Formats: sequence, structure tokens, C-alpha cells
Amino acid sequence: MTRRWTLPLAALLATAAPAVAQLPTLPALTPAPVSTTLTGGAVTLGDSVVLVTAPGTDPAVVALVRAMLGDAGVRTITTASRLPATVDRPHIVLGTADAAPVRAALARSGTAVDTHREGYVLTIARDGVVTLAGTDGDGLFHGLQTLRQLVRRASLPALTIRDYPAMPIRGTIEGFYGKPWTTQDRERHLDFLATVKANTYVYSPKDDPFARDKWREAYPAATLAELGSLARRARANHVDFVYAISPGPTICFSDPADQAALERKFDALRGQGIRSFYVALDDIEYQKWNCARDTQAFGPSGAAAAGKAQAQLLNAVQAHLVARDPAAPPLIMVPTEYYDAKETPYKAALRAALDPRIVVQWTGTDVVPPAISIPDAKAATKAFGRKTLLWDNYPVNDYAQTTGRLLMAPYVKREAGLSGELAGILSNPMNQEAPSRVAVTGIAAFAWNDAGYDAERTWTAAARELAGGDARAAQALLTFFDTQHIAPTFGSQPWQEQAPKLKALLDRVRDTIADGDAPARAAVIAELTQRADAIADAPDIIRAGVADPAFAIQAAPWLDAMGTWGRALHLTAAGLAAADAGNPAATRYFADAKRLAAEAAAVRTIPGATRFDGTIKIADGVLDRFIADAPGLIAAPVR
Repeated sequence: MTRRWTLPLAALLATAAPAVAQLPTLPALTPAPVSTTLTGGAVTLGDSVVLVTAPGTDPAVVALVRAMLGDAGVRTITTASRLPATVDRPHIVLGTADAAPVRAALARSGTAVDTHREGYVLTIARDGVVTLAGTDGDGLFHGLQTLRQLVRRASLPALTIRDYPAMPIRGTIEGFYGKPWTTQDRERHLDFLATVKANTYVYSPKDDPFARDKWREAYPAATLAELGSLARRARANHVDFVYAISPGPTICFSDPADQAALERKFDALRGQGIRSFYVALDDIEYQKWNCARDTQAFGPSGAAAAGKAQAQLLNAVQAHLVARDPAAPPLIMVPTEYYDAKETPYKAALRAALDPRIVVQWTGTDVVPPAISIPDAKAATKAFGRKTLLWDNYPVNDYAQTTGRLLMAPYVKREAGLSGELAGILSNPMNQEAPSRVAVTGIAAFAWNDAGYDAERTWTAAARELAGGDARAAQALLTFFDTQHIAPTFGSQPWQEQAPKLKALLDRVRDTIADGDAPARAAVIAELTQRADAIADAPDIIRAGVADPAFAIQAAPWLDAMGTWGRALHLTAAGLAAADAGNPAATRYFADAKRLAAEAAAVRTIPGATRFDGTIKIADGVLDRFIADAPGLIAAPVR
């Protein structure tokens, strides 16, 4: 039976509107928590908050909470050792789940502790008690990143969040060719990784001579101290700083002196507080020995012999690390055959001999894989004899097919459920650190909760973060991201298309001009004009609005080119409007658009900023093609 409403719909909506406006809503959080349950009601922080800090809580974490509350408008923060029976203002209880005040606060809200490593429970009760309980110190810190997002709201919804990572290793590997990041880039990147709940940064720039060509030599004292400073910055952000060395081009695997040189390098870095190490054996010749004694030790050179030799060296280094530090994280290595999961003599030898504690990296089904499925990862597990750590070559832009590009599409085509077959994911970012954060936000969110990952929402969240919450700047950034959406492979076919949102509009313009009536043509040309203005205006909005000026600096030539392309598209829209009205001024508009398009196409990358210098690409194959085709879409008026 159909129910009949006795009031008009408009009256019902008007009646409901005030109540709806006051209802607490499910917050949008990045990465998506494993479980979020609204419990009814809301809490406003106001001017005064009481902070209940459990004994043993890291003072740096307490300082972060205080800063966070200050940014949210709280003016008075007092402290207490426990919750009172009745609270007269918001109380925030902070600590690990084994602390008595935290357990008492959780019990008060009827919530159990979480037991997952790096996990946390966050409860907001309608009486104003906020409890953040980390399973461990890392979990507490990750929970702070969730609370940081929540306190930006005018009121906090009463809720319970139970959250923990799907993958144990999540972060980035600075493993690209070309100009390495500066120390300031790395510091900012470590701060950023904390905000997306990543826990790993691998220092592996290909152009550090003391990590590759001069790997046997000691670092200069100043450089060693700088690496130690970065490791301390990482620790403060609950990120594991991993030092990687690339001895493969010259190492003699059977030479005790070379093994000692590796261990000596690691020992020196351990003296700077670095505890995690990595041996990179990628991009080397493995069919030829570097020394005669390897022939005596392992036989004639070849893939299988290389696998055996590498395993012997790595096992010895792993044993050394444990002898120096029994609690040391396991050694990580990237094999010479780091892509695909096909069975080979090299993989068989490595699998048979390599210490099972050692973590193996793998780039997927190719160097730049178009997709990665659960069966792909299972094949890698079988090939390497352990769950692999995915080295995802996205958004790295150090190969020829990426010349003139920033890779800023959302992270997609990695199958939900990969957390069951991977040890983690490390993104290989771009030479441009700040623009890399767009893709890395997605990769970190996927690694945290692949089952709950939403690519489009995470992409939008990355824009909001870069914009510092400025909605206009966030929208301008999304317009920019769309012009840098293409994701090339080593082949001719990209694994993500170029400018899908812009292309959809331009296709609609073409179709409407071809088949629509006069009002429809006028409407779609007006819409095109609006989009052209958005593209032309975006660079200035981004420069003024981004929270970190490094983004605008590192993306400068792309922003310059984008503005010019936007003006060219505006003139193109004017030409179409004139042509549609039979106005001969269309010819001049199209000519001016062509001239500006040529200017925009000539803008070049910052010399030396990337491995391959070249001209900037902005929605190439979409925007340029439309501007070139537009004069032929409507017949010129007959004079």
C-alpha cells in the first residue's frame, strides 16, 4: 500500500530543515577508517578544554594535541590526571590503551581497546568526553591525524572509530633518477607522510654518489650529520627512516672486504640513529661478475649464480644487523629481476637461499604496471618465497614517456584485497616533492585500508589538504590535476587517460554543435567559456591559495602553461560563439587562440629539475586537439 503524505513536499522539507541542519553527520576522513559508527549527538569544543594525559604519553604528542586544539579555537587548556564523575566542559583523554586513565575512559563509553599494531580507538561521547587510545605509540600518533581532521568541524559528532592499517609498510622510496630532493624537500615530505598515516621513507636517490658509485667510501661528516637529522625528523613523525645502498655495479659478492665495507657504512649510519637498512640490486648487469673470485665462489656468471651470490651477501648483512641490534627491523632488498613474477633461474636461486626474514621489493607485473591484481601478487609471493613489498612506480616521472608531465591522477587499478598478499606499498614519487603528494595520499590511503579506499574522494581530499582548507583553491587544484591526469607506461599506451573531465565537456561541445539546436549550442558554448576561464584563472588561485609555497614553485612552468592554454580555450569559445552567430570576427578569435596555443606548447620544464627536460604537457591530445579542430566545427559565414 502506498503511503500518502498530507502535507506538500515543500512544506515537509521546510519543517524538517532546522532539525536536519543540527543532525551530526558521518565525517569524511583520509585514510578511511576501518570502522566509524555515529552514536548520536555532538560536541562543541568551545574556548576551554581539559586534557587528561595518561602517564608515559610522549610529550611531543601532547604538544601536537595542544597545537591542534589551539588551531581549532580553544583558548584555555587545563590538565587533570583523571576524569571527574561529571564533566562541565570537553575533556580529552589521551594515551595508550594499557594506561589506567585511558582504559577507564573507554570503559565509561562501553568501548573495548584495539589490539592491532599501529591501531587506535577514538570515541567522542555526547557528554563531551573524547578518548583517544592507541594500541601503541604509533597508533596513538595515527589517531591524532584523525582527530586533527575532526576538530576542523564546527562540532564533533559523537562516534566511535576503530582503526588500524591493512599493510604493515606504507610510504615512499626516493628512488628516482635525476635531481634528488633537497633536505628541505625531505623534511617537508616526512611531515606530510605523518598526516596520511604512512610509516616508511626509504632514502635511495640514484644520484647520491656515496650510496652508489662511491658506496665503499665514508660519508663526509656534514652529510652524515644531515642524514641523522632527517632520521630524527622521521622518528618525530613516527616514520621509519630506511637507508638504501646500491653496491651492485661494482661489488664483489664473495669478497670479505666488500661485505665489511657495507657493514661499516651501515654502522656509521647507525651511529646517527638510523636502524633500518636496504640493499638495492636493481638496474645492474647480473650476467657478468665484477671480480674473478666470484667465479671461483659461485661458478660461471649467469642469472642463477647471481641469485645465489646476492643471497649469500644479503644473509651475511642481515646477520650483522641482528648482531648489532637484536631488535633491528629486517633488511630490505630489491632484486635485479624486480618486475614481473615469472619463474626464472634467478628467482629460483634467490628464493632458495635468501634468509626468510629479508623483505623483497617487487614493482608489479612490469616496471610501470597498468594494474595489479591479487593473482599478480600471489604469483610474486610464490616466485620470491614470501609476501613482497610493492615498489609502485607511480607517480615517478624520470623516464622518457613522462617528459613534460606531472603525474597527478588518483591512485587506481590496484585491487582491493592486496593487503592479504603484500607486505606493504612504497610509492616512487616524482622529482617534484610537493606535487607528488597528490598520488602519495592515495597510495597511503590504499595501503592503510584497501577495502575502504575510494580513489575519487581521496583525490579530492589531497586537493583540500594542499589548499589548506580553502575551497576555491581546492577546486582550482582539481582543475589542474585533470590536465595532468595521464599516467604513461614504458610502452606507448598509458594506464590512465588524459584529462577525463575536460574531455567529457569537449566531447559534449562537439556533439551539441553537431546535433543540437541553437539554444543548446549557445548553452554548451557558454559552459565551455566558463571552463576556459576556470583553467585560465586556476594558476593564480593556486599560487595564492596553496598551504605550502613549494607546490607552486615546483609546478611553476605547468601553471604558466595552463594559464595560457586557458586563455587560448577562452578565445576558441569566443570564436565558436561568433561563428554560431554568423559573425566574421570568429576568424580573428580562432587565429588568436592558435597563436596562444603555440605559446603555451612552447613552455619548457625547469632545466635540470627532472631527468628529461622538454616542453610542458597540459591536457595534451585533448585540449590542443580541440583548439585545432574548433574552426572547422561551424562553417564560416559566407560574405
